Amino acid sequence: MPFESSQKWYVARSLPRQESRAEFQLLRQGFSVFLPRVMKTTRHARKLRTAPIPVFPSYMFVALDVGRDRWRSINGTSGVASLIMQGEAPVPVPAGVVESLLDLVDEDGLVRFDRDLREGQSVRILAGPFAHAVGVLERLDANGRVRVLLDIMNGKVSTYLDRSALEAA
Repeated sequence: MPFESSQKWYVARSLPRQESRAEFQLLRQGFSVFLPRVMKTTRHARKLRTAPIPVFPSYMFVALDVGRDRWRSINGTSGVASLIMQGEAPVPVPAGVVESLLDLVDEDGLVRFDRDLREGQSVRILAGPFAHAVGVLERLDANGRVRVLLDIMNGKVSTYLDRSALEAA
């Protein structure tokens, strides 16, 4: 997606469950849009289904130069509720937020928060009761859960954590 130095990222709120429609319509109008998605496995009627879902339901990022672009047309776009505004002007996203998300996008266009994690590697826990403990990553789950084997009190203890609570050691 082309991005010019005079542009900043802004947040557009979509109508409920209309993120893809809003993204499509904004792209048709020539806007640069980033709708971060992750793969999620859901279970319904004893069947597993894996599908991409938005990281931030009902929200997406749009690159704009508010002095040049016709940004008011975004509020009237099919599937879009409105831009996030402060008074009469849209509020830019702090620098670096969207860029860090873009760095985590893989070749399939999905955000991979676990990109640097591999089963069997040493990991450090960042938060929770086991903060700063080092263990071995046993299993990665598509739903954002991981199983870590910790060496605590002369024994091995297996614990489940959220993927975001880990970093490679």
